[in-house]
Amino acid sequence: MAKEELAKTAQSISEDPEEHIGQLGTLAELARSEIVTIRKLAMATQLAVFKDIIPGYRIRPIAERDMSGKVSKEVKKQRAFEQGLLSGYKDYISTLQHCAVGKTSKTVSQQDAQGLATVAISCACALLTSVPHFNNRGDLIGILVKKLAGRNINADFAKCREALEQLFRDDEEGHASLDVVAQLTTMMKKRDYSIHESVLNTFLHLRLLNEFSQKGAPNRIDRREDEDGPKPKFKKEFRTKKERKIMKERKQVEKELKEADATVSYEEKDKNQAETLKLVFIAYFRILKERRQHLMGAVLEGLAKYAHLINQDFFGDVLEALKDLINEAEAALQPNQDENTEDEDELDDAEKRDATRESLLCIITAFALLQGQIDVVKSANSLSLDLSFFIRHLYRTLVPLSMDLDIELSAAKKAHLSDPNGLHVPSTSSRDNKINVSTTAVLLLRSLQSVLLPPISTKNVPPIRVAAFVKQLEMLSLHLPQKSATAVQELLKTVTKTHGKKIAALWYTEERRGDGVFDALGEEVESSNPFASTVWEGEILRHHFDPKVRDAVKVIETNVKEARS
Repeated sequence: MAKEELAKTAQSISEDPEEHIGQLGTLAELARSEIVTIRKLAMATQLAVFKDIIPGYRIRPIAERDMSGKVSKEVKKQRAFEQGLLSGYKDYISTLQHCAVGKTSKTVSQQDAQGLATVAISCACALLTSVPHFNNRGDLIGILVKKLAGRNINADFAKCREALEQLFRDDEEGHASLDVVAQLTTMMKKRDYSIHESVLNTFLHLRLLNEFSQKGAPNRIDRREDEDGPKPKFKKEFRTKKERKIMKERKQVEKELKEADATVSYEEKDKNQAETLKLVFIAYFRILKERRQHLMGAVLEGLAKYAHLINQDFFGDVLEALKDLINEAEAALQPNQDENTEDEDELDDAEKRDATRESLLCIITAFALLQGQIDVVKSANSLSLDLSFFIRHLYRTLVPLSMDLDIELSAAKKAHLSDPNGLHVPSTSSRDNKINVSTTAVLLLRSLQSVLLPPISTKNVPPIRVAAFVKQLEMLSLHLPQKSATAVQELLKTVTKTHGKKIAALWYTEERRGDGVFDALGEEVESSNPFASTVWEGEILRHHFDPKVRDAVKVIETNVKEARS
């Protein structure tokens, strides 16, 4: 009986919302039923109805002076519909807020309360992602943020996180994203950043100053894809000279209006994104300052992604913080001589893996800081921004990394038993999460790319640095797993194409420069003496079992040969 009533009421409202908007109260009454199943069905029905009838604009509350003024019958009818919709919508959100808590009562058991909470959270997520422009957005965001603040990491938690990530990806104007970030950062601060890492990772989905709406750019109107395609031909309508003049003037006015609208939209979006970026960086810097170890990976990845947007005045402080993190990571990598139990050895292994990833992310972030801003790179000396510390650390890390059995596994997929009592976030999506799950090999390659092939001043990389890294990477390729070895060789193909002339002596014994021997285990790149050796490892890699590696070796030698000629 209740199902039929829900279906009839929903159909009636959807067919003629303006006429039957008052029936939202019927659905609200059913949502307060003592029967849990009916309450669930009513909430789901309300969700479908609101998604169907909510307009594409935000409803403005009517002022008292507007209520007393005379209006037409159509305007009065429209106002009645909008206010009825707004009233019913507020009541619905209030119901979702109450049910999402999962509170038990005399008539609601723990299991029923959890079921109601799951339905309420699902409805809140669906509303926020489908109609983020509508009224009471902050209340919906509050439901999701409150769930993400909890310690219970379950399917509802993952659903809320993914809803916010989708909102960030789809939000073009930035209003909704700013509201979410404001509530998230406030919640994090109140909890003293005792949150799950995946909550902080949601910031990596923000569209910060890298994409603009098709509506406009600072100085032009972007054309839609279909506008550039072939247009159908129509027979020209005859118009007098006066009519053509009027039409031309009308088109000019429309064009100016579009450009004005685009400029306003751009300025508003820029303002929203600037405020959002400010909140994100405040959270990142506070976590760095307080050394929240479980969040360091997420913070470093976020800083690496948005480094080009950081104010130059903070560069020195950020680099110093990154150096401190690397020093702490190196200390964690040192073997513990006093404790030799099996359990502590396993703990040391876990620390080493985390410390290695952390130090690589620090290197990536440090280079991203400068590479994102051309003027900073040119004035690096005047700003006293020296990246040699990070280059030396990366060089020292290469040999230990070649022996890492988990180099091709992400932090979430290490080939070890997980803690049965640890926190686990179940995946509710078949889509792989590409955030903060980069393998150590990927992080290593990104670091090497920054050091050897910086997008700015690539040709200014010193020959001895290129030669030392190339020599080490060829040696590493003998020990790395198949995919990593292939990736390193692909990187060397680009390096030899760019710097082939600088390092050609490594392939030709008659061109050897320098005395002594190559110091493969040295800590200083400049004193490693790479030109005293040759890349004899290439001869072994010629017989590698993977044909991709063998082919890459041939291309590398060809690049060097062409650079010499």
